[in-house]
Amino acid sequence: MNNRLILVACCVSLFVHGPTALAHPVGEFILPDSAVSVSSVAGRKQMKALRIPNNSMTIDGLLDESEWTLGEPVTDFWQREPMEGLPATEGTVVIALYDDDMLYIGARMYSKNPRNVVGGATRRDDLGFSEAVKISIDGYLDRKSSYGFGVTAAGVRRDHYNPIDDEIKARDNGFNPVWDARTSIDSLGWIAEMAIPFSQLRFYDRPKQVWGVNFNRYIPSRNEDVYWVARSKKDPGWASLFGDLVGIENIEPTLRLEVSPYAAGSANFTGGRDRNNPFDDGSNIAGRVGADLKMGLGPHFTLDGTMNPDFGQVEADPAVVNLTAFETFFTERRPFFVEGNKLLSNTNQVFFYSRRIGAAPLGPASGTYVDKPTNTTILGAGKVSGRLSSGLSIGALAALTAREEARIAGSPGDPVRTLDVEPMTAYGVARVEQEFGPFGSTVGVVATGVQRYFKAGSPLEDLLARQAMSGGGNWNIRMDRGTYELNGEVGFSHIEGSTRAMTRIQASSAHYFQRPDATFSRIDSSKKSLTGYSAVIGLNKYGGEHWLWGINALVESPEFELNDIGRMTAADDIDLSSNIRYRDVVPSPWYHTYDIGVTLDQGWNFEGIRQFTNIGLSTRLTWKSFWRTTLETQYRARAISDNLTRGGPLMGTPQAWRLAGSMASGVTRRTKMSYALEYEFDELGGWFFGADASLDPRPGDQWEFSVKPAYERSVTAHQYVTTTANPGNTTYGRRYIFAAIERSTLALQLRLTYNFTPDMSLEFYAEPFAASGRYYDFGELKAPGSSDVIRYGTGSSTIARNADGSHRVTDGQSFTISNRDFNVRSFRSNVVVRWEWRLGSTLYFVWQQDKSLNTPMGALVQPGALWESIETTGDNIIALKLNYWIPID
Repeated sequence: MNNRLILVACCVSLFVHGPTALAHPVGEFILPDSAVSVSSVAGRKQMKALRIPNNSMTIDGLLDESEWTLGEPVTDFWQREPMEGLPATEGTVVIALYDDDMLYIGARMYSKNPRNVVGGATRRDDLGFSEAVKISIDGYLDRKSSYGFGVTAAGVRRDHYNPIDDEIKARDNGFNPVWDARTSIDSLGWIAEMAIPFSQLRFYDRPKQVWGVNFNRYIPSRNEDVYWVARSKKDPGWASLFGDLVGIENIEPTLRLEVSPYAAGSANFTGGRDRNNPFDDGSNIAGRVGADLKMGLGPHFTLDGTMNPDFGQVEADPAVVNLTAFETFFTERRPFFVEGNKLLSNTNQVFFYSRRIGAAPLGPASGTYVDKPTNTTILGAGKVSGRLSSGLSIGALAALTAREEARIAGSPGDPVRTLDVEPMTAYGVARVEQEFGPFGSTVGVVATGVQRYFKAGSPLEDLLARQAMSGGGNWNIRMDRGTYELNGEVGFSHIEGSTRAMTRIQASSAHYFQRPDATFSRIDSSKKSLTGYSAVIGLNKYGGEHWLWGINALVESPEFELNDIGRMTAADDIDLSSNIRYRDVVPSPWYHTYDIGVTLDQGWNFEGIRQFTNIGLSTRLTWKSFWRTTLETQYRARAISDNLTRGGPLMGTPQAWRLAGSMASGVTRRTKMSYALEYEFDELGGWFFGADASLDPRPGDQWEFSVKPAYERSVTAHQYVTTTANPGNTTYGRRYIFAAIERSTLALQLRLTYNFTPDMSLEFYAEPFAASGRYYDFGELKAPGSSDVIRYGTGSSTIARNADGSHRVTDGQSFTISNRDFNVRSFRSNVVVRWEWRLGSTLYFVWQQDKSLNTPMGALVQPGALWESIETTGDNIIALKLNYWIPID
């Protein structure tokens, strides 16, 4: 039977690849007769790596060493796109060799028309429009996690870590090991050589290694995605499907000790500075040194450490105007906190939000002249991660940040005083996860902690919790090869501090315990601690030919609080969500794939008040040209909000309707583009219109360019303004003042990169941004639970605009509403020259601009406002950073 399978496979391969599959050279050598590999053990494909003498390989992308002729190649690749299940249309040959220190992968990618091989240079980890080949390795053979190492035809490396049994979900692109790859393009197609040090892989200390392995080749000119081990679009799974890599014997996990010291210097040139400001001489010069450490702790664990880290090369966050009571959250970009973060953050609740570490100081500082740090200094941080042979994964991170002070000065000649704005703080998070069962089910536990060390008498004691703890347990039971997943989580939080700090937290936007009509939770000014809980449970169907669905529930008690080291918007929630989707992944004459789905989401608080009901319908269609179209519509029913009045009584919300659509070109196009439109309106006269687009042409093989304009315009009928006293009225003796607001926003993201080589690039990023808001039709909440607002200037009340833009209201008593109109201009840019001058060692030259201006005017923004943002004054920062990678055997 096996002989027949081998014969059939040989015939198929000859039909697909032609006689060249067995006769063409890989590099300069001739393939052996065993070129077609279909060997398998227990239904799995198997590939054998061959040991070679140490130091016998030169990684140059030519495959001209004689050792390559001795390896056992694999050639049977199968399509996932565009025609799932059919053989690859182009031949691919892969061979694995190894010595004491390295795993070597040689790959020959044949092309019937080598002129079609696309190999544009891009930044590391950016596939662009290039052909690429990738090896994925499951060194622990847990059939769940894997590491990917790939290279494009232009020689650009890409690497990532997959912590779960899925190729895309939860992928960690922050994994940046030190390894080498070289490529070349010739008359037969192209060649790739990879050298992956065993020190960069994770595996058990055993005499004979068996690793999971898969290979993937991507041909964008054909939209062809082929795999050695075929992966169906209908079924879940990734590492669980891998074949076996055998033959690697008598290698040992290395000491894996690496040190990367760095030195950095910067100068901050401030435009439009006030010469009376004692803290600004126009060119603040600073220097710093530090080091990163990576060390293996036995065969299973790795310690990463950083002392006095510098992240000057990291791109700035985009500009936003936030008129809500809730915090704006940004993605993590700092390399130390990105790499390996998936295990720590693989929870339903965000118990760990790494942006808390080193964030802007939380304490206020005001005065004529203020010198307040923009970020808290990270004195040091360390993390440990790894996995035991039993399937137990362990991750832990600890960090210590410095006490920060602001300097404050009054008139020239006045003494300078200092004020604490951030205490010294210790952060910690740890998580363990045990895998079990045949389909990679998991159960895990997470714990976090924050300890702040206040100076005696510091005002920060009345602002922040002294101690915060949180944690919980979660599980994910995978059934039928991962087609069904039953997941859940239970969590807790506990914070301690002064009575004033606890009162402030109870009154924050995450809780609003001071709400006058609250019946379940009331503010308690005598409390010195706050303890809450959460729970999540869900059952989802992720696999199958057509029908997918999910049912999920979330509970957060009113006292639940994560914002010291985690992330949450508001507690006091009981939410239910459900969805059902029908899909067809089998191409037809007029479409490639499509799906259509319905969602229903509802939420209540612990008083049983329904806060939202949303019903949605969406469809996604991939055309034969691989353009993608998305249409969405949503209905939001009337409900009651417990946060619109920001600590005041309940308030009604209107029913609303939303329609959105988008189109995007396929990734196979050299010029990629997308368009999106969104429109929303409600019964109170509010509306929102948004449009954005992206254009990513490739001006040349070494150039990358993208432009992403975005425009928004809206009217919100009830925008919170302020609260004032009003004894004896129906809203608990307070006026909750609202206004209509007309807003407009215009933003443009520009990115231009020139790649001199795969190891040296010049990157330019700029974001001019403009936004405006005009408040009008001021009024106050009519009654608790109502959505009606009594407009000033009607009935017996009057309202008049003052010369400074404020409004004077007379309604039994007189009061003034300050001018809230705004017109914001912001310009942020980065120019970064990055040169990996030797393996693992990098030189950065950085020029950053941060400019902003805000005027109290509500005029709508026009396209010229973007140019105005560039002309505003602000900070220009020039920085130079050099790090040096030192591996220690």
